[in-house]
Parts: sequence; C-alpha cells; structure tokens
Amino acid sequence: MKTATYLIIAGFMVFSGCSPTDTPDQVVDASSDGVKMIEISTPIGEFNVWTRRVGDNPDIKVLLLHGGPGATHELFEIMDEYFPEVGFEYYFYDQLGSYNSDQPDDLSLWVTERFVEEVEQVRQALGLTSDNFYLLGQSWGGILAMEYALKYQEKLKGLIISNMMSSAPAYARYAEEVLGPQMAPEVLAEIQAFEAAEDFDNPRYTELLMQHYYTEHLLRMPLDEWPDAINRTFEHLNPDVYVTMQGPSEFGISGVLETWDVSDRLSEIIVPTLVIGAEHDTMDPKHMEWMSTRVQNGRYLYCPDGSHLSQYDDPDVYFDGVIAFIQDVHNGTF
Repeated sequence: MKTATYLIIAGFMVFSGCSPTDTPDQVVDASSDGVKMIEISTPIGEFNVWTRRVGDNPDIKVLLLHGGPGATHELFEIMDEYFPEVGFEYYFYDQLGSYNSDQPDDLSLWVTERFVEEVEQVRQALGLTSDNFYLLGQSWGGILAMEYALKYQEKLKGLIISNMMSSAPAYARYAEEVLGPQMAPEVLAEIQAFEAAEDFDNPRYTELLMQHYYTEHLLRMPLDEWPDAINRTFEHLNPDVYVTMQGPSEFGISGVLETWDVSDRLSEIIVPTLVIGAEHDTMDPKHMEWMSTRVQNGRYLYCPDGSHLSQYDDPDVYFDGVIAFIQDVHNGTF
C-alpha cells in the first residue's frame, strides 16, 4: 500500500459509455477453482476483471461489490463462513482497478457511470438474471449497487445496500458534526490541523486516526486482532482510484463523489431491498433506516454492535439478517 493515509475515509472504504450485449463470450478465462476473468468494454478499450464463483445454486446467486473505490473482494472473505451453510452461490469480484483485475492508468475511468456499465457486463458474462440475481454492495459498493439498481433493476431479484448512506454530503456532515466531536477535543484539533495543511502523509495523522477513529468506527477490534483478509485488503488498495473518487481526507469528500446524492431517487427502486446500518458505523444508522422506508419494498437491518465492517464485528446479526432477506425474497414471503 502506498501510504496509510489512503486507508479509510470515514465511510467509503478503508485503510488506508458502452452498450454491452448479453453474450457469454465475454468470459475469456476460467479454471476449476471458480475463477473467471471477464473482458469488459470501456470508452478507452477492453480490460479484464477478476471474479470467483463459490457454490452452485441456480436459484440464488449473490454478486458482491466491495468498497473503496479501489479496495478488493477480500473484504467479503467472511462470506465463506456463512453462505455455504445455506447453499447460496456467490461471486467474489475485484472491480476494474482493483488487485486481481486490470489496473489501467487513466483517470477518466474512475467515474460511477462507467462502473455501473462494468457491473452490467459482469452480470451478463456470469449469466445472472432477474430470477436469481442478488446484488450486495458495501460502502462504495453500496453507492454502486444503488446506481446499478436505478438503471438496471429489472435485472435484479434483490438488492442489499450495506453500510452506505444515499448522500455523500450527508455522510460528510455526519462525520464532521457527529463522529468528529465524539473524539477528545485535543485529538480532533490535531487531526483537523493536519487536514487543513493537507499533510495526509504525516505518520502522526495516521496514528491518530488508527488509535481514535478506525478501531471505533471502521472495525471494532484491537488492531492486532484485525482479520488477515482486512489487512490484505489494505495492502492491496489502489490509492489512485480511491483518492480520485473519494479524496484523501477522513472528514470531507473532495473527489468525484463529493456531491453524489440519490436520496430523492430512492423511491424509484421497486426491487426488494435490504438496507444495513450499524450503531458505530462511519455512516449514520438513522439515515440508513430512513433509506429503507424510501425504497418501495424495503427492510432495515440494524447491527447494534457493528461498525463500518459490521460483517466482521457483528457477524451473527449481519448474516442472519442478510440470509433471511434473501430466503424471504426467494420464497416469495418478503
């Protein structure tokens, strides 16, 4: 990882078009461990993205959208402890620019609209349909999932928005007005001084965030107990994608996503939708509960002991809720 500065960003992620057609020949490589390298089209050319299938269930297929932007599928490795037990088929996926996928050096690619078209091409290549396709996006992946649903929800069976608000400005206000003041005044003042000076590479800045913010709101575990999957995600994060879209600051968004807001469009989402919030999240859990009432067919899952990565620090509540939602939609009882 380039520097610990590019770690998190209080709500998106961590440590630190084209008009595709439904053609199966987008899959350019496959192996016995479920890996497929999928060729996608972009405005500047063709690239490959990495996916890996686990399980075999023609009726329930879950595509996982990781956060960042620029993080990796490793954030979801804990799925292996829960989804196989209930027979779900699920897909790990590194988005373009992420660790196992191509990493082109062109800033024009790092925009939400292009990522939406990428997800659609991945869906087509994997053969996911409205009869079986569940999309789960966390943090930045939640932004991407919302944007995908707003354009392609007729392709979905169910939508899961995990730990992501529907408004970047509202998230920034929550970080500044609620989470920041929870810190000791002298700690907050020192962090704000580093940010005002744009001294994001200063080791002291990172130290303060690690000690007073990340273990409170990103993952509520002592640092020496953080799962290997999370540490590997941090090591593999692509800071160019992350900083371009999110910016380097913990308490403000200065990148492409600075003004992103779909709050007034949530009512357009008809597909069954689960919104997940957590008590200690970098995101406002009350806002995420509100989101579940704005979509037309929503449910809210609250993780009382969770933070931004609530699949790791409140896993039983998280997975019980996710599994129940998918099973209810599948059984027609949602």
